[in-house]
Amino acid sequence: MDWITTVDHKKIAILYLMAGALFFGIGGIEAILIRIQLMEPYNQIVSTQIFNELITMHGTTMIFLGVMPIIFAFMNAILPLQIGARDVAFPFLNALGFWTFLFGGILLNLSWLMGGAPDAGWTSYVPLASTAYSDTHGVDFYTIGLQIAGLGTLIGGINFLATIITMRAPGMSFMRMPMFAWTTFITSAMILFAFPAITVGLVLLTFDRILGANFFSIEGGGNPVLWQHIFWIFGHPEVYILILPAFGIISEVIPTFSRKRLFGYSSMVFATILIAFLGFMVWAHHMFTTGLGTIANALFSISTMLIAVPTGIKIFNWLFTMWGGQIRFTTANLYAIGFLPTFVMGGVTGVMLASAPADFQFHDTYFVVAHFHYVIVGGLVLGIFAGLTYWWPKMFGRLLNETLGKITFWFFIIGFHLTFFVQHFLGLLGMQRRVATYAPDQGLDELNYISTIGAFLMTIGVILFLINVVITFRKPADAPNDPWEDGRTLEWSIPSPPPEHNFTQIPLVRGLDAWWKEKMAGNTEMTPAEPLGPIHMPSATPLPFLMSVGIFIAGLGFMFSNDEFGNGFMNFLFNNYIVVIIGLLITFGSMAARSLFDDHGWHIDPEELEDKGAKI
Repeated sequence: MDWITTVDHKKIAILYLMAGALFFGIGGIEAILIRIQLMEPYNQIVSTQIFNELITMHGTTMIFLGVMPIIFAFMNAILPLQIGARDVAFPFLNALGFWTFLFGGILLNLSWLMGGAPDAGWTSYVPLASTAYSDTHGVDFYTIGLQIAGLGTLIGGINFLATIITMRAPGMSFMRMPMFAWTTFITSAMILFAFPAITVGLVLLTFDRILGANFFSIEGGGNPVLWQHIFWIFGHPEVYILILPAFGIISEVIPTFSRKRLFGYSSMVFATILIAFLGFMVWAHHMFTTGLGTIANALFSISTMLIAVPTGIKIFNWLFTMWGGQIRFTTANLYAIGFLPTFVMGGVTGVMLASAPADFQFHDTYFVVAHFHYVIVGGLVLGIFAGLTYWWPKMFGRLLNETLGKITFWFFIIGFHLTFFVQHFLGLLGMQRRVATYAPDQGLDELNYISTIGAFLMTIGVILFLINVVITFRKPADAPNDPWEDGRTLEWSIPSPPPEHNFTQIPLVRGLDAWWKEKMAGNTEMTPAEPLGPIHMPSATPLPFLMSVGIFIAGLGFMFSNDEFGNGFMNFLFNNYIVVIIGLLITFGSMAARSLFDDHGWHIDPEELEDKGAKI
């Protein structure tokens, strides 16, 4: 009950982490099944239909339900600590964002048990996603599940924006914020603008499929290319929504383990803003083969190549940060250093794909699969592992085993390059994406075999990480405040794990790398910006959980509203929208309870804080 009702940002971070790990595992199993199917020509491990469902669910699960919540876990756990805040701006909304995300993800994955998963690819292109070609409820689970999960992400983004704008500690100007706080801020702004686009698209596709509308149907006067525009106006910023927080993590890890300030801090900030701005101007590079015309292709080609410039600035700044530094090759730093060449390779193939004539050849081949995974897995997932290893003691009070961590790193990164490096050549040899099998003796057999072996090595790496977590949790939570000894930002100035109220007294920030600055001045704790006094805390509440359950029930009811159940009572419940109404009553009833009953929270008295001997 404590976990279901919590509004504490640190507990919500752990919930996000657990949910993300669950969906990451599901997506990983789907990936392994795909690679086993393609290990040899004419393999029949799964049917063609199941293969289509696997590639759809693998992409959808990993992007929306696997890596996104792990990023939100970092944002929740670390951002308030880095800016000197006691919680996020809206703790209630924070809990609501998590539960709507979780129930949306559960709804999407229920499709495996309720008549077949979505099978139109993770981009769900029409007309493949129309009822003419996908006549099960699979795509309905996709559209409604992602709407509910996306609502949670949007709520989270708005919350982090409000937190950063209004709750920074005294002295914490924008240009003194840590880079992870900056990337969280910019990512949240991108979420605010990008997610409404996909929500509109999913609503229109839902109406097409369930209510017989004609937004994307040519026969009814609709336009299938409209879906591509709507999807990619969201889809390309989404790639940067995922990767920018990883950039922020790398910008924290490398300076800590180089014992140096981040090189070119202000240029890193403006490069991040520029990436976000350009990220909204390149969506049609996914559509070079749809016939937009030479002018549109040329413009989007140029804007795509431009985005390499701010990204290049970041790469050089990380390299210059390490240059001349006292580098420690901890597990977290190994992931950060491994990230650099891997992400550069993904960026180089991205520039190749930005050339419209070349893209005509690369499009729909494994070259694109290799590029995408070099950016998302080689960039984002290595960044996530760096962040997990780096902030684990702050979140849980325990240091992960370094030796096992380094073994994990080598298994994962060798497996990654084995899996995806050869896929560039598979693509250049003409192997198409999304095909369940291939003919032998085309030069594809050995490369596919190598790719699958690499996938197994990555799986071993992930399993080793989980073993490390289990071993670590059997130890006492005795990590010091600053376990790396070279922590630079505010989160390292308070106990590990932090107390419920984070800071006994809000700290005074006197410069960039606030905690490092105090340490260099010979101080053992932050200078407080306020006298010791009572601390206001928000109350736990089950309402966000109940609201999300209601939305889940309403979504399920709407999806099956036209079905014939062969049972009079079930037909009555679903065909008359009774289930939808019950779900909405639960949600709106919870909203009414939230509005009508004023909850003033509770206070921690100064005497309690002194009794605990709590420090900043």
